[in-house]
Amino acid sequence: MSHQSEKDLSCAVCQDIFRDPVFLSCTHSFCKACLHTWWREKQLQECPVCKKISLQSDPPCNLVLKNLCETFLLQRHQRDPEALCSLHSEKLRLFCLDHQQPVCVVCRDSKTHINHRFRPIDEAALDLREELQKSLKPLQDKLKLFEQVKGNCDQTAEHIKVQAQNTERLIKEQFKKLRHFLQEEEEARISALREEEEQKSQVMKEKTEALSRDTAALSDTIRATEEELRAEDVSFLLNYKAAVERIQQRPLLEDPQLLSGALIDVAKHLGNLSFNIWNKMKEVVSYTPVILDPNSAHPHLLLSDDLTSVRCGEKQQVPENPERFDYYPIVLGSEGFDSGTHTWDVEVGDSTDWKVGVLAESVHRKGEPISGLWRVGFYRGQYSVRSLPELSTVLFLEKKLQRIRIHVDLERGKLSFSDPDTNTHIHTITHTFTERLVPYISNLNKLPLKILAVRKSVTVKQSM
Repeated sequence: MSHQSEKDLSCAVCQDIFRDPVFLSCTHSFCKACLHTWWREKQLQECPVCKKISLQSDPPCNLVLKNLCETFLLQRHQRDPEALCSLHSEKLRLFCLDHQQPVCVVCRDSKTHINHRFRPIDEAALDLREELQKSLKPLQDKLKLFEQVKGNCDQTAEHIKVQAQNTERLIKEQFKKLRHFLQEEEEARISALREEEEQKSQVMKEKTEALSRDTAALSDTIRATEEELRAEDVSFLLNYKAAVERIQQRPLLEDPQLLSGALIDVAKHLGNLSFNIWNKMKEVVSYTPVILDPNSAHPHLLLSDDLTSVRCGEKQQVPENPERFDYYPIVLGSEGFDSGTHTWDVEVGDSTDWKVGVLAESVHRKGEPISGLWRVGFYRGQYSVRSLPELSTVLFLEKKLQRIRIHVDLERGKLSFSDPDTNTHIHTITHTFTERLVPYISNLNKLPLKILAVRKSVTVKQSM
């Protein structure tokens, strides 16, 4: 029903929907309870609206109006079941601050709410909405954080697939090179075996042919002489001289001997075969003492496929994982160390903005590090050394560096920098390192910085 209909169905005394309405002779209607309460306070039974005196002390019930009111209340309850008091079927117009619940005017005057504080529904709703909104703000912020982390997890999941695909491709390329080397090595060794087989087979063939010729000649001489021996005496004597000469023309040869070293040198071909191949593989493989960790690289740093060089470039779409630096353009080595001595060379070339050194593994990687970093750098044509949180110190070098050597001695607490091309000492930082250290490189130039490979030798010790 419309607002005007609700007003028409409201009692002029209580301003609420009629309850048990009765009507007076002046045709005005009121709640039965409201009318009797009104008359008790007055000396005359007058109409609360028009003041006309009523002669009836018990006015008749207005059944039509009662039915209309009940229908209206039923419809309103179906539309908004919470709008009416469950105890009194009155409209909830107040809010009890003590019980923290909406109440009707009848509830307000009941024993349940004696000395309680009340506010109009609209005022209480406004205040509590503001309070709830303040309480909701941390949850909304938390939701944004969850959505942000979920988005990063989704990005990380995609990045994992890309990483796996690229890594698999590079693994296959490396094994393809190794298989090519092994195939060439196999072919070379089989070729050497067959060449030896052919040479020694040829020698044996020539030896056999010579023996066959000598055997045939000796057989012919023996057969002819034996025939002379079986001849008659006169014939034997006539041919004796010739027989002797024939034997003398065939002097006794040395006894035939088997050739030494005639067989295939199997030990040469098979002895320590896998070790010899592995040792020779040093010519086609390299060892780099520091391998860069792409998961730590700032988004602007681009690493080579073999993870030994780094340059600055366009920002990459990479996950915001905890290991990644997001302030300085830093990339770490994949492994740290907490004891011993460690050395590696970095080719800086013509890069105009670089830093190399070590940092503590616990350094916070989000934002600007404030301590736990030791390095030598080059910027705006000037070399400097720094140990955070201290300020940089300028270094004056006679020659422009193309390579720089970093040497860490954790037992002695020294970090040294030198020029390997001239074997010249640059600077040494003395510090008591209490944390695990990790090599690091920073590069803000498009020209790459590269960690150089070292030669590895194999020493075989014979046990006594």
